[in-house]
Amino acid sequence: MKRSSIVIAGGGSTYTPEIILMLLDNLDRFPISQIKLYDNDYERQKIVADACEIIIREQAPDIKFLATTDPEEGFTDIDFVMAHIRVGKYEMRDFDEKIPLRNGLVGQETCGPGGIAYGFRSITGVMELVEYMEKYSPNAWMLNYSNPAAIVAEAIRKVKPDSRVLNICDMPIDIEERMAYIAGLNSRKEMDVRYYGLNHFGWWCDIRDKEGNDLMPVIKEYVLEHGYNLESIGKEPRLNDPDWLKTYRFASELYKTDPSVLPSTYLKYYLYPDHAVEESDPDYTRVDLIREGREKRVFEECRRIKECETAKDTTLEIGVHASFIVDLARAIAFNTHERMLLIVENKGAVENLPLTAMVEIPCIVGSNGPEPMVIGEIPWFQKGLIEQQHAVEKLVVEAYFEHSYQKLWQALILSKTMKDADLAKTVLDQLIEANKDFWPELT
Repeated sequence: MKRSSIVIAGGGSTYTPEIILMLLDNLDRFPISQIKLYDNDYERQKIVADACEIIIREQAPDIKFLATTDPEEGFTDIDFVMAHIRVGKYEMRDFDEKIPLRNGLVGQETCGPGGIAYGFRSITGVMELVEYMEKYSPNAWMLNYSNPAAIVAEAIRKVKPDSRVLNICDMPIDIEERMAYIAGLNSRKEMDVRYYGLNHFGWWCDIRDKEGNDLMPVIKEYVLEHGYNLESIGKEPRLNDPDWLKTYRFASELYKTDPSVLPSTYLKYYLYPDHAVEESDPDYTRVDLIREGREKRVFEECRRIKECETAKDTTLEIGVHASFIVDLARAIAFNTHERMLLIVENKGAVENLPLTAMVEIPCIVGSNGPEPMVIGEIPWFQKGLIEQQHAVEKLVVEAYFEHSYQKLWQALILSKTMKDADLAKTVLDQLIEANKDFWPELT
């Protein structure tokens, strides 16, 4: 069985150790010859890399390991780029969340003004990685799960429509795992789903077990009362923080807007923006919670592993949400025709949406990439919401490449999270000042 060479771009991420643990746990299905970490922040990556080197040495000493800040070294002789970068790191996420909130708007890293700001930064970083891959390993595939995925995917489609980039997201994976537990199954892999929308903006319209039995009624009944929160059946993962538990519970309200389907949790920011603002503190947002929680915990454990020179008894865990990355890479490497949700150009799969929309739908994945499944027509409610958000994403990407202040202002005005055009202009000017070291100059 062919062994693959991988570079994880964004090697200093707190998610990198759990991705590596997932890869090591699946070597029988997806053999690996080499793992590289690439990041432009040497100090941050070194904390993670020192621990990962020890983990790999103890669990799979035959795998070559390298951590680098040199693009040529990182991207030469690789089969897969697993990309999860955060341009501007948490320092810029502070602005993404807090500037909108201080103006009475949704402050979320992938939705509304914050998501637009983050997207403007991410386009530069992700396009740079695509250039490196195409220059040094032109036959490689990039599995991109850098946020905000919808904006990044549209930028890649516009500039490099034939690139070997697959845009993916773990949010549906997490919710499908919850749906499986609700339905009494052991794993999401025991289900076949039909889903449509944009990234962080979609609905499940059909869920069945492998025998073809309809699971929607039992899942809907549960969601109406509990949302996707699993505390009532004792299945809630122990590391979920109170913010996420509230978000899962709120899915019961989202469900009521259309009981014929099951919603993505992120829709709360678009359908109930005032609620999202009311439950937020503009002086203490998700980024503060992550800094004090996940980042502190992971970095401390990485430092402990390096100090002890062993990863035995580590508290680092396999990232279950990262399992889709292995499945996707394996589908490409071994032509498995895995059925997966991907962000792909519509091209008629959703009949009544624009052909060039980057939609998130089920695809069959093999060595030639994804083959989107036909969804057909979708209802007016979802069509209207999707087309509005799709227009926002198109305007953001056009504004980036045209350096257009006007189009970025229009994108903010059009977002369902925005209140009026004057406020959109005020927020845009504040975001421009905060992002002056990252955004192209707008005119």
